[in-house]
Amino acid sequence: MNLLENLTPDALSARGLNWENPPLSWQALPGAGMRVNVPARVDYFRDPAGVHNKDNAPFLWMPVSGDFVAQAHVRPIFTTTWDAAALMARFDAAHWAKLCFEKTDLGTIAAVSVVTNDISDDANGANQASPELWLQVLRMGTVFGMHYSLDGAKWQMVRVFQLPGPAELRLGVVAQSPAGPGTTIDFLSFSIEARTVKDLRSGV
Repeated sequence: MNLLENLTPDALSARGLNWENPPLSWQALPGAGMRVNVPARVDYFRDPAGVHNKDNAPFLWMPVSGDFVAQAHVRPIFTTTWDAAALMARFDAAHWAKLCFEKTDLGTIAAVSVVTNDISDDANGANQASPELWLQVLRMGTVFGMHYSLDGAKWQMVRVFQLPGPAELRLGVVAQSPAGPGTTIDFLSFSIEARTVKDLRSGV
């Protein structure tokens, strides 16, 4: 189920979705999806060098327990370096992971993963040519998988890792603009399924 279908403010709360750090504004897209207007200099990141620590980007989330598969279809406007749409699984401020469709500091747009266990481990993945991307984050026990897709059907692995934590976490989409004046991001779909994949590496 696309949690962003026929969206209204009342529908958000009825579906169990909550804003942490609300955006400047958001609007429903025709039929399904939402357009998020992102404020300046917002991000989730715990800098390995201890310089740029942020925990303030708009995060639309719901509580989830056990194994899951979360997917989002995203279309960011890449205004400034590190602008991104992301899927994030979050235990607390020091333990979380996100998969981003991001404008990198190499001038590319790419699937970028960040795993934070007290300190963030930031890794650029495959460069992309499409303005849209499907993102997937899944959990199997204490192991997580991250994947991207051009069509929402065939998935490419970005990363598999362990991040132990409680059964329940906060799972949702992030709109970030760490270095710039803000941007606009379209989240065309967002879904969560309570299921266990057969294979972490293939994502199915």
